[in-house]
Amino acid sequence: MEGFVFVLYYSNMRTAVPAIRVYNLFGESGDLPDVVHCETIASRSVLHDWTLAVHRHARLHQVLLIERGGGEATLDGRVVPLRPMQIVNVPVGHVHGFRFVPDTQGWVLTIAAEILDEVLLASEGVRGALSRSAVVRGTPQIRTTMKQIFAEHAARDFGRAHVLRALSAAMIGLVARALTGESGGSGTAESGLFRRFEALLEQHHLERWSVADYADALSITPTHLNRVTRAATGDTASHLILNRLIREARRNLVYTNLPVSTIAYALGFEDPAYFSRVYAAATGVSPRTFRAQLHGDEG
Repeated sequence: MEGFVFVLYYSNMRTAVPAIRVYNLFGESGDLPDVVHCETIASRSVLHDWTLAVHRHARLHQVLLIERGGGEATLDGRVVPLRPMQIVNVPVGHVHGFRFVPDTQGWVLTIAAEILDEVLLASEGVRGALSRSAVVRGTPQIRTTMKQIFAEHAARDFGRAHVLRALSAAMIGLVARALTGESGGSGTAESGLFRRFEALLEQHHLERWSVADYADALSITPTHLNRVTRAATGDTASHLILNRLIREARRNLVYTNLPVSTIAYALGFEDPAYFSRVYAAATGVSPRTFRAQLHGDEG
């Protein structure tokens, strides 16, 4: 398992320094500090001369909306021009970068993978639509919802977290609709297999199923399953399995007071110290450090 972890998080490394940087928000190493995060494109881009070098987010999904200006986006090796009233969908883990025209205006919405887990149902097919990086035409409804999220995020009104979750759920639904509309839908047999894999992953991730277990349940080979997951997300089945386990660990660290050792056992680890090493390799910090950063204690 340990070597498996390093394949996931360090497969892009040729030296001790990764060739593709892994950030939470660009240039930051700390975890997402809020339910969601929303900022203007200019607020971060101006600090980097309007160019954000290629990077990836291990546990964050992003949606950008260009209001004015533009530039170009690099999405998993493809260079795509950006124009006003376009949205950019950046799934968890996808490599991306931006070169904006100076004074470009718009917004960046960042949603933690845990929030997506809470609101996306495998049967609806929304997750599959959101799993590809793309630039598509925005809509007035998307623009209105993005502005509402930005205003709510900036305020500190009662019920803020609940409203942000609801607005973000609406936003990802609208983005999935736009993505599906431009691609002509996602009703292929391969996308159906991926949705079935997602459903199985939600049911069995705590049982520590292997890639072969999931492939057997789908009546396909592990090689075929990896082709399906790569087509849908750009990632291997083994990576998606481990990412799901790490997200479950983060949920427990954030939303419960269970000791780290108890969380480790609940996730199927026989050795809490090994769990801590796996978690640190995945996120850059130990479980106790992560909890201390959030709650100001040692968990």
